[in-house]
Parts: sequence; C-alpha cells; structure tokens
Amino acid sequence: MDKSQILVALKKARESKKRNFAQGFDLAVSLKDFDVNKEKVEDFVKLPKGRGKTLKICALVGPEMRNAVEKYCDLTITTDSFNEYENSRKVRKLARDYDHFIAQANLMAQIAKTFGKYLGSIGKMPNPKGGQIIPPKANIEHLVKNLKDTIRITAKKSPAINCPVGNENMSDEDVAENILSIIDKLNTTLPRGASNISKVYIKTTMGGPIKI
Repeated sequence: MDKSQILVALKKARESKKRNFAQGFDLAVSLKDFDVNKEKVEDFVKLPKGRGKTLKICALVGPEMRNAVEKYCDLTITTDSFNEYENSRKVRKLARDYDHFIAQANLMAQIAKTFGKYLGSIGKMPNPKGGQIIPPKANIEHLVKNLKDTIRITAKKSPAINCPVGNENMSDEDVAENILSIIDKLNTTLPRGASNISKVYIKTTMGGPIKI
C-alpha cells in the first residue's frame, strides 16, 4: 500500500462534519478468501506514533506485586480485593474504563473466574500474545510503556478487521505511519498475507468510510 494513497484518504476523512471533540481515526480492512469458521486472526500491534491519547492499564496481581506495578499502572487490583468485583456491574464498568489488563501468570485461574466473563466478551482478557501475562517477579515498566501504544487486531466473527489508528489531533503523516504498520503486520499474520486483503477504509468516529 502506498503512503500517498493513505494521505489522500485521510484528507478526505477530515472533511467530514466537525465535532466539538477530537474524533478518532478507525481503520477497516475487508478480507477475502478468509473463512472465519476455519481461520482466525488475533494479534497485537504497537503503533509507532501512538494512539493520540493515553491508554489506561489495569493490573490484576497478588499483594506481593503491588509495589512493583502500581507506579506504572493506572489501577492495581490485588487478589485480596477480587471479592469486591463479584458484582457484575462493577466488573463491566472496569472493563469499559481500562484499555488493557495485565495479569500475574500464576493467578490466571482466579482472574478468569472473577473477571473472565466480562473481559473476554470485549476482547480485553490478558493475552500472552500481547505480553499481558507476567511472572510474579517481572519488571513491567517496559511492558506498560509498550501497551500504552498497542492495539489488538482480530477477525473472528466476520472477515473484517476494525481497529483505531489515531485521532484528529495527530498529523496525517503520523496516522499514515500507524496504518502502514498495521498493514505490514497483516501481511505476515493473515494466512495468505496480502492476498487476503480485499479493501481498506479509513473513517473518523462520526464520519463515513473513505476507501484507501
């Protein structure tokens, strides 16, 4: 995919009706020759230019890791507080409020029991592919820094991938770099690489899709 094509599409996308907030840019990739009943895509991409906003990270760990993680994460929940999240409404709010969750590896069974139903349903369950499952003595500073610029790409229910790539406060050049990084990742992640990509669109949060 040529960067100049992306820049033209981004310029058109910015022409949509202005809002009183910075709209996000979302990428939509339509797939071909891809059977979701037999093939799946699930991976993580670190956007080279970031999301244009600060992502929020929540850690689910034992008390022994609290001091190691809470200075890097936006929220730290230890096992002695898990019982406070037996209320489904509270867990759903947690799942909405935080972008990524990291989990202590030897506590995954307990974490899945308490949080799995709601985090799993929206694709936020800690995932080893994203480096989100950590050993008890892990140094997580680098991990959290990477996660704040990382997005999940997935195609499980339909032959399409939809993901955020930035917002209107970012330059078109930076958003284009993010888009190229995702396309490069898909070229290696999809079963037949670039041959699985049918069409690519960019849109603002409230705007219509613009074909790249």
